Amino acid sequence: MKAKSGKRFRWAAIIAVLWLPFFSLPAFAERIKDIASMQGVRGNQLIGYGIVVGLDNTGDQTTQTPFTTQAIGNMLSQLGVNLTTEQATKLQLKNVAAVMVTTSLPAFAKPGQAIDVTVSSMGNAKSIRGGTLLMTQLKGADGQVYAIAQGNILVGGIGATSGNSKVTVNHLSAGRIPGGATVERSVPTAVGQGGFVYYELANSDFGTAQSMVETINKAMGAGTAQALDGRRVAVRTPEDADARIAFLGRLESLEVKTALPYAKVVINPRTGSVVMNQKVTLDPCAVAHGSLSVVVDGAQPGTGQGADIQVNQANGTLMNVKAGVSLADVVKALNALGANPLDLLAILQALKAAGALRADLEVI
Repeated sequence: MKAKSGKRFRWAAIIAVLWLPFFSLPAFAERIKDIASMQGVRGNQLIGYGIVVGLDNTGDQTTQTPFTTQAIGNMLSQLGVNLTTEQATKLQLKNVAAVMVTTSLPAFAKPGQAIDVTVSSMGNAKSIRGGTLLMTQLKGADGQVYAIAQGNILVGGIGATSGNSKVTVNHLSAGRIPGGATVERSVPTAVGQGGFVYYELANSDFGTAQSMVETINKAMGAGTAQALDGRRVAVRTPEDADARIAFLGRLESLEVKTALPYAKVVINPRTGSVVMNQKVTLDPCAVAHGSLSVVVDGAQPGTGQGADIQVNQANGTLMNVKAGVSLADVVKALNALGANPLDLLAILQALKAAGALRADLEVI
């Protein structure tokens, strides 16, 4: 009897071991370069003040934005066109707008490299669509010029105006110029000082840090890597520069087993875009959604009647949102609310604050 019991126990143990992988949490393999960044290797923010020309009467109203007129006068004087103070103050250029130009100088960027820039109106321009940014110096925090920007602006929106009526799709006061800036000065970036480089995980996780250390030590030799905390990992590198570059290139391609990917919802308030990954889930909750509209009918001159103002509020109902354990369930629940993309931004923030949205919110 004891022999049979022992045999049964061994078979039960074997079956349990065979079935264990099916009940354990799945692991994902990610490259080190995808989950961590090297400390000290980062971009640098650049900013500049510029002028956009070529607009279709949608530029700044110079009477309300005197800095636009002043900038035009300074630019013309540098080009050999001298205006008196009285002439400069009388400029009415509706096809010109003052803008701020921003970008990030990538690590290891060298002179001559092209980078993208973002152009944003700082006056009261109605739209910068179709405009051209004139040569603009982009400076860093130290006041030095690191890039020069110029080019035609791409705006992801459209608008039309007729009389007192106006229709706008997306945001027209900001746009981008792909490859619109040329790097003029590089920022020295030291790698491997003191024989060590430090990797920082994108998200603090002790398990991922330990898994990363084990992967590096297995591939590069024991004692090569050491976890300092839940975010930083110190890696010993060769002293020779060529050997260090080859070592880091091989290191970044190593695959590390990580836990389930983080649930995240990314929202863009300017375009109303909402993007979520497959790990987003919902807990049961109740949501009341209604809309408030204000309609102002301007007074007609000479009629003696004031403006007609009407306030309309839709009947908001309290809706029961069922729990969603998959992306399809979440999308179905949100669509049942009947909200447009802009309303959905507020609903998602409220769901997160109430603890019903199991995901991180990121605004871009």
